[in-house]
Amino acid sequence: MRVVIAGGHGKIALILERLLSERGDRAVGLIRNPDHVADLETAGAQPVIVDLEAATVADIAAHLQDADAVVFAAGAGPGSGAARKQTVDCDAAILLAEAAEAAGVRRYVMVSAIGADVEAPDDIGDPVFVAYLRAKGAADDAIRTRKELDATVVRPGHLTNDPGTGRVEISDQTGLGDIPREDVAAVLLAVLDTPATAGRTFEVISGDTPIADALTRAL
Repeated sequence: MRVVIAGGHGKIALILERLLSERGDRAVGLIRNPDHVADLETAGAQPVIVDLEAATVADIAAHLQDADAVVFAAGAGPGSGAARKQTVDCDAAILLAEAAEAAGVRRYVMVSAIGADVEAPDDIGDPVFVAYLRAKGAADDAIRTRKELDATVVRPGHLTNDPGTGRVEISDQTGLGDIPREDVAAVLLAVLDTPATAGRTFEVISGDTPIADALTRAL
């Protein structure tokens, strides 16, 4: 399986790349910063330098040829303002979808967030966080309505750098909770391996159920 990951230097992306590589799949990471090439190579991924905020659909589609799936794991990151939440967390996700359609890649997995909602209220946090949830919500809505894609939206809870446990809770609505990035990456891998997750949106937090079983129960 050849999987192209937008935001290939993100913490979750690097773990997913390693998991794919370790089992013999091909991971390709789209990155903006050439300084990150070595980190992707260490994870077993092929780095491709491209700026999602400046690229065209054709630019991205050229890197998706022969891909079996794409994963959107990019984000504007801490310290960015509301404008980049829109251009990265929303616009770049839609750009990847359009490129996937142009390249004939149906499988699309979106890394979103619990609470993502285009109508997220003003009073749930600082304005940048609200902008982030609205951008993610708009991207999720746009991806789910594209008939040429078999899309799954994965909405993890509060991310931590704790070691993964391999045990999670997955459902349409889990409620708030923490989850290690290692477990999110493992869930993404399980989603890629489970075509029946196409068309679904899941929330995921730490829990008591092994990932494969939790995903099966959520279907």
